[in-house]
Amino acid sequence: MVIACFFFYQYYYSRYHGKKHNNIVFGLTGLLLFSVNYFANSGINGSTDLIWPAYLLMLFAISPYRHYLTWLVIYIAAFVILHMVEYQYPALVQYPFTAGKGQFIDRITAFPLPVIAIYFIISFIKRSYDKERVIVELKNNEILLQKGLLEQSNAEKNKLMSIISHDMRAPLINIQGYLELLNEHELDNTQRVVLEKDLLAATNNTMQMLTNLLYWTKSQMEYPTVNLQEVNLASVLKSTLDLEKMLAIKKGITLTYDINEKIIVIADTDMLQLVVRNLVNNAIKFTPKGGNITISAQALAHKVKLTVSDNGKGIAEAEQQHIFRVTSDPSFGTNNEKGVGLGLLLCKEFIERQGGSIGFGSTFGQGSSFFIFIPAKVE
Repeated sequence: MVIACFFFYQYYYSRYHGKKHNNIVFGLTGLLLFSVNYFANSGINGSTDLIWPAYLLMLFAISPYRHYLTWLVIYIAAFVILHMVEYQYPALVQYPFTAGKGQFIDRITAFPLPVIAIYFIISFIKRSYDKERVIVELKNNEILLQKGLLEQSNAEKNKLMSIISHDMRAPLINIQGYLELLNEHELDNTQRVVLEKDLLAATNNTMQMLTNLLYWTKSQMEYPTVNLQEVNLASVLKSTLDLEKMLAIKKGITLTYDINEKIIVIADTDMLQLVVRNLVNNAIKFTPKGGNITISAQALAHKVKLTVSDNGKGIAEAEQQHIFRVTSDPSFGTNNEKGVGLGLLLCKEFIERQGGSIGFGSTFGQGSSFFIFIPAKVE
């Protein structure tokens, strides 16, 4: 009982306090116990030989791998020596049990000890193996996932570069051609106005494309700092929406917005303006002349829903699941406007970094509604 209490003490401090147990003490104590019990309990005719292998298995379970062979040699040697001593000096062996009933009780009570010990040890080893196997599988799955994401990211960037290399050259070639015309030919006022109007539209589209590209590149190279603060939604977006309204008028589109001046949100001003600007630009791009665009804000519990709706082309159902990814092919607007396809990706990244979310609803041929949820000031 004293030895059992000592072992329990070692187990408790090892299991719950991180204090390393001493497997040498455990191993030597076993040798002492078995040596005494062997001669005190009928020697080779007793139950000591039944318990011996189970104790050695327990010793293996709590010992480092490098000690296995040492303990195996020591215990086999001790086992052989004890039996040789008994063979040479049989008088040293005591027989506390009578033949028949005594031996029966001794074996019946001794047999469960090694069996129970083996059960717990094998269960422990199997659980440890299963746990390690699951960890390895999770790590392998994580590596495969990271590899897949890396390949997907590289594919998206390659696609992006191919789009940029094509679309960035187009307006520059147009400007070059216009300058060559000016040098080689005399253009009347009507021709000049038409060409300059087309060049201006192409240049504005390219500037928007370049702006989105620079923001996206920065977000990939370094995690942008998000400066969240309480701001008045109407005041923050007024200048952006007034500018977009002028662009809509040039295309013959009616743009209206209705934002309660009392709404206070928690947002990064620059990021919020970029998100709204991209959403409204998309609405203008895909709405034909004579169309309508409305921007509204609705105060909800702990957040504000800002909606940009149009009655333009809408989004085909097959394209809807890809619109927030670089892999989506940029679509042409109603006046053949084209972007890189980064606008909505930036909207999603930037609104989520502010603690918000983005969604949409669209019917092809009837229009689209994009909405963002922004954290609101809680009174």
